[in-house]
Amino acid sequence: MTSIHPLPRTIALIGYDGAQSLDLVGPLEVFSMANRYADFPAYDVRLTSLEGGEITCNSGLRLAGVTRVSDLPADLDTVLVAGGDEAGLLSMRGSGLVEWLQSRRAAVRRIGSVCSGAFVLAEAGLLDGRRATTHWQACDEMRVFRPQVRLEPDAIFVADPPFYTSAGVTAGIDLCLAFVEADLGADVALAVARNLVLFMRRPGGQTQFSAGLGVQAAATPRLRTLIAEITAEPTGDLSLPELARRCGMTERTFSRVFQRETGTTPAAFVELARVDRAKALLETSDWPLARVGERSGFGSLDGLHRAFQKRVGITPGEYRQRFGRAAA
Repeated sequence: MTSIHPLPRTIALIGYDGAQSLDLVGPLEVFSMANRYADFPAYDVRLTSLEGGEITCNSGLRLAGVTRVSDLPADLDTVLVAGGDEAGLLSMRGSGLVEWLQSRRAAVRRIGSVCSGAFVLAEAGLLDGRRATTHWQACDEMRVFRPQVRLEPDAIFVADPPFYTSAGVTAGIDLCLAFVEADLGADVALAVARNLVLFMRRPGGQTQFSAGLGVQAAATPRLRTLIAEITAEPTGDLSLPELARRCGMTERTFSRVFQRETGTTPAAFVELARVDRAKALLETSDWPLARVGERSGFGSLDGLHRAFQKRVGITPGEYRQRFGRAAA
């Protein structure tokens, strides 16, 4: 259901020195583009910080014309806190921004974060007992920092109104597209996505990109091709003898080289690749679970269930309920 509103909604994008520039510029582009496709000025976007003036991002990009959070109007619609480098986040987690967020929580319709900006929301206690996500590399740190947060590391973004959190960097764009769809309808959101050459809804959880790419990046060239092939097509015969044959090695040598270069065994990586493929199918299709298992390379429905329980901690059906098209 959309929520059409005749007046501009004021969106505050909160940055700081050391913020990730895409965490600010990405949402800014989405809301600005939505204004072009709506029949009225839908959003009044304010780039803000504690001190105002200018933000120096972690890439060195300098953003000027920044409003102080204390000068923001009372009728804010949405607040998004950007992620950034460790020094910048530490400065925000112990700053007046935490108190400001706590003071505004009752009056603002949506309070959210991009990437590691979730740590600022967590510091303010806004995510206690709630579902949330953050950059996949920061999930372990979040569990230690704020165990009260019900972390969902596989999500591109998590909505637990009135709080919204998104995963690493560009996932903030996915979250803001969802805001536009809720506010202005699917047609406007789709027009924005097409113009920016984006997915309307991105297929796959963030781990499907991190696991395969991480292993591939760690490997030397002689294994990268094989790893890419497994990731692209995790079905068929991916047994140890077959993989060793494709690399021209004995099974023993292949196992030793693969584990030394990637940090995992061939069998474990194949299982991860198949789980990632199953995640994508569960998110984007309504196929029966048996068919998902077959198209993911699992020999049986029981194999799919066992792998999901081990790797994801929930059943395939529960994963679909959380991240499937109906949930979105």
